[in-house]
Amino acid sequence: MESWQAIVSLAIFIGVIGSIALEWVHLTIAGLLGALLLVVLNILTLDEAIGYIAKSHPTLGLFFGVMVMVRTLQPTLVFEYLATQMVLWSQGKGKRLLLGIVAITTPICAVLPNATTVMLLAPLIPPLAQEIGVDFVPLLILMVFIANSAGLLTIVGDPATFIVGSSIDLTFVEYLQRLSFGGAIAVLTVVVTLPFLFKGIWRMELPDLDNLPRITLKYPRMLLLGGGTMLLVMIFFVIGEMLPIPISPATAALLGGTLCLLWAQQIEVDSIDNILRDVDWSTLLFFMSIFVLIGGLQKTGVISSLSIVLALLLGKNIALGSIVLLFSVGLLSSVIPNIPLVVAMVPLLQEYLVNAGFVGAEILRPGANVALPPVVLPLFYAMMYGATLGGNGTLIGASANIVAAGISAHHGAPISFRRFLAYGLPTMGLQLVVLATYVSIAFLR
Repeated sequence: MESWQAIVSLAIFIGVIGSIALEWVHLTIAGLLGALLLVVLNILTLDEAIGYIAKSHPTLGLFFGVMVMVRTLQPTLVFEYLATQMVLWSQGKGKRLLLGIVAITTPICAVLPNATTVMLLAPLIPPLAQEIGVDFVPLLILMVFIANSAGLLTIVGDPATFIVGSSIDLTFVEYLQRLSFGGAIAVLTVVVTLPFLFKGIWRMELPDLDNLPRITLKYPRMLLLGGGTMLLVMIFFVIGEMLPIPISPATAALLGGTLCLLWAQQIEVDSIDNILRDVDWSTLLFFMSIFVLIGGLQKTGVISSLSIVLALLLGKNIALGSIVLLFSVGLLSSVIPNIPLVVAMVPLLQEYLVNAGFVGAEILRPGANVALPPVVLPLFYAMMYGATLGGNGTLIGASANIVAAGISAHHGAPISFRRFLAYGLPTMGLQLVVLATYVSIAFLR
């Protein structure tokens, strides 16, 4: 931390995170500027910057493949159909409408990134809610809470869980066995709060729903082939890494995306250019930039210095460290996007484990494949839970929140920071307490 390069790297990272949290500039622009400053100032060479991006190719490949699959299915109107069926299922009961949002969002977010799910479903809520005379802002906020919470059901449901899980070589099945129950608890915690936080809608009797528009599914062949492909990808998520020739989640997602492009071209659903143009390149570029920024912190010794402080504070007390980490990362994640937060925390934890004597220094080598002792894994589990659920705390806590806020504003009802906080703060606080109790019982006995 004594060199000017370390100080500048830390200042650039804090500047990027601060400008994103305060919404001074779009997150992708902030990330790109920060990464390029490291290169221009020769803190990192361009080859080193590209190397840090290459090390994180599983995350980029997974989300690119999923984005392509989702986009190819949009012309079938399957997502609009599901949203309409959710409202019809409510049968005029406000409580059933709220539970319907939980029911439709949870399984989708278990297999698709939460921000992607909100991009798909949230635009459908305002017109449907206005049709039946319901304030759609609480419905969007609930969708965000469920999207963020259900992201913990599988390792691919949230970028943060995938990044942390990949760092400890956690497979899809291992995640299901060890951590998915915590995700289910997080979702149930939100459900328990519905009669209190959303009491106005919970008690509401909705008007006649007969006038709702009826959605007719289009391109049945695309729906069949695309849905079958997504099912195949899910199967590979579960068993791919156990095959004689292992298939990683990123490889499965890329294969699924490519097959869906093929079906879209053959059925003439849309042009390939249009599909690829609609991929969320902004998020992918942001991922790349953040990996470079963390690379700068690693190269200049910032991460190493912070890990020494962590070792002095916690010593070898994994139980204390796990609970402290869950709450501190949760609170930080409510004001800092969880992706850069966990990308920074993973190498910090790895260096802490070295300084505390749990593992050897070889774990810090690029591409090292070192098995961690089971006793330290609760630290990473706590970080996954905290980083994901902290996003429910504030309007800027997760990308899904920002997406929903933009959609709400587009329909004439901006979500203020204070209004979101009234729902988010009690939800986040309760979830963190419940998950801390679960981590203590399940992993720290």
